[in-house]
Amino acid sequence: MPATLPNLRINSDRLWASLMELAQIGATAKGGVCRLALTDLDRQARDLFIRWCEEAGCTVTVDGIGNIFARRSGRDNALPPVMTGSHIDTQPTGGKFDGAYGVMAGLEVVRTLNEADFETDAPVEIVVWTNEEGTRFAPAMIGSGAFAKVFDLSKELGKTDLEGKTIGGELERIGYNGATPVGGRKIGAYFEAHIEQGPILEAESKTIGIVTGAQGQRWYEVTVVGQEAHAGPTPMVRRKDALVAASRMIDRVNRIGHAHQPGACATVGHVQVMPNSRNVIPGRVFFTIDFRNPSDDALTAMDRDLRQACDEIAAAAGCTVEVKEFWYFAPTPFDPACIAAVRAGAERGGYSHRDIISGAGHDAVYLAQVAPTGMIFVPCEDGISHNEIENATPQDLAAGCAVLLHAVLARAVRG
Repeated sequence: MPATLPNLRINSDRLWASLMELAQIGATAKGGVCRLALTDLDRQARDLFIRWCEEAGCTVTVDGIGNIFARRSGRDNALPPVMTGSHIDTQPTGGKFDGAYGVMAGLEVVRTLNEADFETDAPVEIVVWTNEEGTRFAPAMIGSGAFAKVFDLSKELGKTDLEGKTIGGELERIGYNGATPVGGRKIGAYFEAHIEQGPILEAESKTIGIVTGAQGQRWYEVTVVGQEAHAGPTPMVRRKDALVAASRMIDRVNRIGHAHQPGACATVGHVQVMPNSRNVIPGRVFFTIDFRNPSDDALTAMDRDLRQACDEIAAAAGCTVEVKEFWYFAPTPFDPACIAAVRAGAERGGYSHRDIISGAGHDAVYLAQVAPTGMIFVPCEDGISHNEIENATPQDLAAGCAVLLHAVLARAVRG
């Protein structure tokens, strides 16, 4: 970063106030937020974000998957923009900071530059990505994935929720089916600020996580088919109980996670039992699996162990099983220059810091395929996220935003 830059300081009170005002849209009784993608509440949050950006002098555009881009002009608008942001959709029982912090931190960067009347060489853009959580429409990170051409746009627009409503239809309904083409343009750099969603920074009393990359993920949908029968007259030895087989597979998933340490995570988070009647032996069970690992070789070994275990368990129970890989992305290293910019920002601010791998998927994973990318983590209380009690301190959030400001300047101002 050029040495002649002024000593810009973000307004921590304003950042906190913006986060708290945004959190009122979809606020839950337990202090969290339920703001699912492309609902009326999502529209209200988008409208508020756009109003704030326009008040900050930004030009706002929306693309064909509903991603929002708010641009602050630079001296040379022919230069590719330096982009920062995240998402504002939440889990059904989500918190105030997951995603929203990255967007509001980007807005605070722009507000700070405006107050200092400081002009960057390259434009600076704040982005809100559509459907990061993947709660209403699966998989996660659809907006950034479509932007990076990982997903086919027409297929994603046709994705349905549990009520059969499509992404395309809901975008049109809430007025966010934008005319700007999806992706296909150059980005100077992308930075995403986020709460860690894990316990490491807090446990080590570190303020800033310098994210060097994200671990790989595999998501599966598993269907086990047995035979429905009466719970009374059917002897135990003659049963083809799909739930018993599925429960043994779920236990094996957990053991696979423990067997591929360090770094492996294995989770079954959704189960459907059919016919779901107390006196009928279950004939069909559907469940999901989430595998994560920073090593792609280990992730491949976990996949092999899963398929072998499911086949063996199903055969022993007299059932059949289908293991369908639903989503996959390899471990993603971030750009060395962007990592260095984050590190320099942390050191400039005097913040304690450490390198860290992201255990969660973020929009930055897909942006890393099309642009130099970096991430900044700040601690969250007890490492808890995707929960209404999710919490972070104003001081840590302000520190992460200050680091973001200097990382953005490092790429948006010529030496």
